[in-house]
Amino acid sequence: MPQSPAPQPRRQLLLDLGTPPPSTFETFLDGDNFELLTRLRRLRAELAGGPLADRTFYIWGERGSGRSHLLHALCHEAPSGQARFLGPQSPMAAFTFEPGVALYCVDDCEMLTPTQQIALFNLFNEVRAHPASALIVTGNTAPLVLEVREDLRTRMGWGLVFHLLALSDAGKLEALRQAARARGLTLADDVPPYLLTHFRRDMPSLMGLLDALDRYSLEQQRAVTLPLLRAMLAQDANSNANANTASDSASNSAQAGTPDTTPPAKPKPDGAGTENGGASASSTDSRGLFK
Repeated sequence: MPQSPAPQPRRQLLLDLGTPPPSTFETFLDGDNFELLTRLRRLRAELAGGPLADRTFYIWGERGSGRSHLLHALCHEAPSGQARFLGPQSPMAAFTFEPGVALYCVDDCEMLTPTQQIALFNLFNEVRAHPASALIVTGNTAPLVLEVREDLRTRMGWGLVFHLLALSDAGKLEALRQAARARGLTLADDVPPYLLTHFRRDMPSLMGLLDALDRYSLEQQRAVTLPLLRAMLAQDANSNANANTASDSASNSAQAGTPDTTPPAKPKPDGAGTENGGASASSTDSRGLFK
């Protein structure tokens, strides 16, 4: 009997491949957030230049507005060891103040555990006591309705508070084109509007699609056009469908191989189990039809 060829490893979905480019101030389109972006870009230099009155920031905005991007940009541009990124996944030790760290960047403060919130409260007080450091915190709502400890909530309103405004549709289109240029990628004119109107509209999701499209165009050696985008999405959809089919088949095979341990039914006396005292052939058939 001829041997069947060895199964080939499944090609990983394109949307799961690659590492996104680093978040920097250059790749952040400020839109209506010019003042905030300017202050953050100058913050480290102003700290080094002498006493600074405003050293605590609270930045709030909707998901995808760029809160995390700005914190990562601060850490990216700071010298090694002088900035620390913190969040719900950070260990407690990371919230300890160290004089050598100038910038403490805390993301998603509303998701911190109660113990982490206490640590952030203490860190806030330490930063205020050390003029060479600054604290930048982000959250999903304004301080007045922020769902954290009351003492921490009031501290978030003590310093500078900025509402990070999401980009308009025109801004998102420009951000996509700008990101494409940064990658050396030429988009057909109808690709950015299609991305914006057919998929999730937050910028992380849109940028993820752009990265996937960039890789796919290189792989296929084709220009980035709407047909290419549709081909990529169709391929990923087929891969998902095949994966689901294989999973269902494996599950069914496992069930088919399980021995039936149900004990045999005991014989019933004549007339048992029917409303009128007599079992009919039609009732037996119906059990097979509607099982």
